[in-house]
Amino acid sequence: MDEKLASAQAAWESNLQNKVLKRFPERREKFDTESGVEVGRLYSSADLPDFSYEENLGFPGEYPFTRGVQPTMYRGRFWTMRQYAGYADAAETNARFRYLLEQGQTGLSVAFDLPTQIGLDSDHQLARGEVGRVGVAIDSLADMELLFKEIPLDKVSTSMTINAPAAVLLAMYIAVAEKQGADTKKLAGTIQNDILKEYVARGTYIFPPEPSMRLITDTFAYCAENLPEWNPISISGYHIREAGSTAVQEMAFTLADGIAYVQAAIDKGLDVDKFAPRLSFFFNAHKNFFEEIAKYRAVRRMWAKIMRARFGAKNPKSWMLRFHTQTGGSTLTAQQPDVNVVRVAFQALSAVLGGTQSLHTNSKDEALALPTEDSARLALRTQQVIAYETGVADTIDPLAGSYLVEKLTDELEAAAWEYISKIDEMGGAVRAVEAGYMQREIQDSAFRYQQEIENETRIVVGVNKFQMAEEHHEGLLRVDPNIAEKQVARLQRVRATRDNKAVNGALVKLRSEALNGSNVVPCILDAVRAYATLGEICGVLRDVYGEYKPTSTL
Repeated sequence: MDEKLASAQAAWESNLQNKVLKRFPERREKFDTESGVEVGRLYSSADLPDFSYEENLGFPGEYPFTRGVQPTMYRGRFWTMRQYAGYADAAETNARFRYLLEQGQTGLSVAFDLPTQIGLDSDHQLARGEVGRVGVAIDSLADMELLFKEIPLDKVSTSMTINAPAAVLLAMYIAVAEKQGADTKKLAGTIQNDILKEYVARGTYIFPPEPSMRLITDTFAYCAENLPEWNPISISGYHIREAGSTAVQEMAFTLADGIAYVQAAIDKGLDVDKFAPRLSFFFNAHKNFFEEIAKYRAVRRMWAKIMRARFGAKNPKSWMLRFHTQTGGSTLTAQQPDVNVVRVAFQALSAVLGGTQSLHTNSKDEALALPTEDSARLALRTQQVIAYETGVADTIDPLAGSYLVEKLTDELEAAAWEYISKIDEMGGAVRAVEAGYMQREIQDSAFRYQQEIENETRIVVGVNKFQMAEEHHEGLLRVDPNIAEKQVARLQRVRATRDNKAVNGALVKLRSEALNGSNVVPCILDAVRAYATLGEICGVLRDVYGEYKPTSTL
């Protein structure tokens, strides 16, 4: 701190601040973010003594991308407004998709039901009671055709939240595009395809880590050659945060997973600059407004350093961290659900101020049920108000230079590097997952956060303060209880009318290629075209690869 500023601050503290503090003590002894980063009473240039515009910020669209990955950001076009949707069967979800597109949504995002996520057909005994409940049921290409009926896939980008069987759902999407007559090289979208975070935070895994990583790199290689506009992975911090991590852990564990995927692809012989420009990320927009903004800026800068220095990528597009954001599902409350509209608005605003490329805003009723059409429309309108009415998208990185934001950005980055160093010492993300390290860290953070709510050091409006008598919630979306029966009947018709000789041949070839280590994506695509079911394809891979059995992290 220069002498003039130090003298002025000392005088201010003595003459004004300290007198007020004696009369009106602060609300608590320590202010901190959810990651435990202490928030100071006041910030000035003294808090950034070594700050360099060129090294810490740079210009938008240039290394280190702190200020955004595009030179003009939202002045050219807004982020993609991509509302996550899917329930019941393909016909009902298709109707919701078309409704949202009519309301101004600019991209699709597919939620799959639990059996689909773990590679089971709807008539499997373990699927009972889960068909169509938390997403759409997809058993075969016939369902995928219905899901995208009258939606031209070469005119819209689609994100699919699918992981263990991601290659199969991607193959179905390609096959639908082929039937529509679309140029598959122009298909735009993303499959999540991030299996490491499934072991850490979410649980919809099928195969052990090694063959799972192989499926992912097979998909990288296939997309690099055949789907140049497609993102073959969305490396996801969102679910890590939903499991209870801090913002720092979300950053560090997501980037550690990203490092593992890049290294696996390089080890497979892929050119880093051929696949890295299509890598994408997925982050949470949580409650601490300034911490979230700083998180996005810091993680973008970190990935640029990782790709350029650690992996030697030469293409500037390989250094860019492009990401989708979803507002925090775990922050929604069943109590006073209308308050969720306010929460979501501020969370979405933080994502926009942080430079997201794509955004989903949660609906107010999601703590109670899947969203109704009305609440889904209101969630979309929240994004549209931010885009068209607030003015926050009219300039690039409007909070750059804020002493608080720049200090938080630096502190979050430093804390995340510490975690990455620990994971490197363990041998990387796969070894850390197998040892249960990340799982334990998240569990500890989730426990601390719950303690803070229970002892009221953190206030959740309507939960531990400002409660009120709750009325019965009317008008919630209810999934048709007969949906499973309808879905199973459709599946049986597919099996009865397809060319089963062609199906068996495709599955035999898939087994052979899986055993000999070849890229299995072309074989999966052939099986899908023959109307082999998701369960049949994943069943072959289960036989070859085995199933993952988690070890205790306690």
